[in-house]
Amino acid sequence: MKFLSNTSLTKVFLCLGLLSTATLFTSANAQEVKHFSFGYDQPHTTGYGVAGDIFAAKLSELSKGTFLIDQFPGAQLGQEPQALQKIRTGDIDFLITSTANASTVSPQSGVMSLHYIFRSEDHLMKVLADPGVTKSMRDMFEETVKGAHMLTLATLGLRNLYGKKEIHKVDDLKGVKIRVQATATEDTMFPAYGSQTVHMPFGDVYTALQTGVVEMAENGVNVYQSNKHYEAAPIMSITEHEANNSVLWISDKLWSSLTPQQKEWVQKSAEEVGRNQPLKAFGLEHDSQAKLEKMGVRFVKDVQKDGFVKVAEPLQNKIAKDLGPSAVKILAQIRNIK
Repeated sequence: MKFLSNTSLTKVFLCLGLLSTATLFTSANAQEVKHFSFGYDQPHTTGYGVAGDIFAAKLSELSKGTFLIDQFPGAQLGQEPQALQKIRTGDIDFLITSTANASTVSPQSGVMSLHYIFRSEDHLMKVLADPGVTKSMRDMFEETVKGAHMLTLATLGLRNLYGKKEIHKVDDLKGVKIRVQATATEDTMFPAYGSQTVHMPFGDVYTALQTGVVEMAENGVNVYQSNKHYEAAPIMSITEHEANNSVLWISDKLWSSLTPQQKEWVQKSAEEVGRNQPLKAFGLEHDSQAKLEKMGVRFVKDVQKDGFVKVAEPLQNKIAKDLGPSAVKILAQIRNIK
């Protein structure tokens, strides 16, 4: 048997070491970790944070830790109308916005803000779980929005009115100044009740309630609690007039750069949000109400909704028709879900 000299052995080990290093380098490149921005304008303690956590966990799992989400809550990347512009230019990778604010880039999205088309929490969850509604919303955005794509729908529950006065019936809103989202739907619905609408960024609502610039605002219970609006508006009237629905977006810049497998990771992660976020969001709503009641916040639970519905129902078809054919189709789908 022929033995290698010490010099030869050294060369062999050196070659093996270089090969090992090259293999590790190639493996590291193949498994390069990428970070993506994920923005929303509410605190992480809301249903937006729930959506962000579900999406991030599933995407990390499917990508084996190579696709990681960096969340930017509390409007760090801008209020929703501004953030919608940024995601279309590719300055934000993923974004959650309300369907109401989405109407600033696709007016027909305002169909989701029609008052009293969602009959209960259970009905709302069934609508969001319906593949036909999701497809119609996605198709609508694909036709009307450039630079971004809808991944799935989510929700923060139902919206209620809050301020310093109790609302028991529709007549109680006569002449009341209410901060509303800047949509054609809101600007038609609330004046029909006799109130005055005021537009402003969400971040200005607390001060506006405090100073009397507006007398009331409207949102979900958890958002009301998380942003401490109860300090300036200690009475919430359970009107449940509108759904607090939202859209999970991806920028086209990012989407176009992904491989088919990576797109599948993203879409499956979004589907995980669609399946699980709504129920968790309603759980947050119920928990927030219980906590606020213990703190002394007053909830008016005997609102005579029939009066509001009587005003709202005749407007639903007209607004949907004015918004466009996709809105008419989606309204019909929502109504047909039992």
